[in-house]
Amino acid sequence: MCRTGQASDPPEPSVEKGRRDAAFSSMLEDSAEDLYENAPCGYLSTLLDGKIAKVNSTLLTWLGRSREELIGHRSFADLLTVGGRLYHETHFAPLLRMQGEINGIALELKAADGTRLPVLVSSTLKTGADGQPLLVRTTITDARDRRAYETELLRARQESDRERERLQRVVATLQRSLLPPSLPRVPGLLASAHYHTASPDHLGGDFYDLFPLGDGSWGFFLGDVCGKGPAAAAVTSLTRYTLRAAAIHDRDPVAVLNTLNTALHENYAGDDPRYCTVIFGVLSPHGDGFAVTFGSGGHPPLLHLRADGTADYLPTPGGVLVGALPQAPFATASTLLAPGDTLLLYTDGLTEARTGAGAERYGDEALHAFANELAPAGAEATTAAVAALLESFGGGLDDDTAVLALGVPEATTEEME
Repeated sequence: MCRTGQASDPPEPSVEKGRRDAAFSSMLEDSAEDLYENAPCGYLSTLLDGKIAKVNSTLLTWLGRSREELIGHRSFADLLTVGGRLYHETHFAPLLRMQGEINGIALELKAADGTRLPVLVSSTLKTGADGQPLLVRTTITDARDRRAYETELLRARQESDRERERLQRVVATLQRSLLPPSLPRVPGLLASAHYHTASPDHLGGDFYDLFPLGDGSWGFFLGDVCGKGPAAAAVTSLTRYTLRAAAIHDRDPVAVLNTLNTALHENYAGDDPRYCTVIFGVLSPHGDGFAVTFGSGGHPPLLHLRADGTADYLPTPGGVLVGALPQAPFATASTLLAPGDTLLLYTDGLTEARTGAGAERYGDEALHAFANELAPAGAEATTAAVAALLESFGGGLDDDTAVLALGVPEATTEEME
């Protein structure tokens, strides 16, 4: 018997067809960008200055941070723990520059909530057609479940701790070399200084000095070089030497500041400009006290704590950052330092400190009120009080601070003996 209209193979079940359609659609959507964003590992690209230029969603999820928070504002080193940052600066980054790539380094990332994420990091230095480096591409693998990582982390952490201790010793030694070991004894004057280090891991650029000029006169200065680290230390050394040498040649504060301005501008006017703020002054015996002439290059004003219990800022008009311009207008001011009076010089780490729940800037008005409460006070009492104030800021003090106090004791006090 012949059948007409014989049916073809039965149609594919709708469920199976739906799955295939969904898989095909997923493959179409699985673009290169999607693979980058949702890869099982973290990706980021950084510019040569370390700033993050691109980061994938996987890494953002691990860190609990937003793309806007990182790109252009943070460096890869900022995402690491303290030990990891030290290892990155002393080992990882130098090897990457020399070799062009570095693989499987055990580090720890610090998430926004403070938790630590163990990872293995591999980086490649991308170069252009001319062979010059353009950026750094980094792959980050979650290593929380890897026993091998734990062993490597322990070794790296111990090595990092030893390196940090060594680095802190070096930093402390270099910092001391940039400051006078002690202040000289000046007839009729009491001098006291204090240096507060915000972090033992960083070399600061604050400086001060007190030195003889002859004929019973004394030069003094206090200032702050921009930046931190070895580069700032080199500028600090040049600044201290120049100020001392210039004052011996011509003790006029304007002449001294002009000499320093020329030295800094000529040496650091290229791609890495360096400058400083500074107050330079001269103490000359005057009756039972001292006549003080001083000039400022963009530095916070002196505070004059008087024997009558008042305190006022001494304005220094016309001062600009030293080294920022080929020629800068400097001006002098003067005052008399009488028995019971004290001059307080300080760097801006003091007034820039953050206080209270709102992390508000401590500021000039608060310091003025503090000085009014403190006056009259001798040099040692003044620096001791400011040192205690700096300690009270805790984590709100993120910059080194130098303090120099120059006071004429009352003739009847034990300090005069």
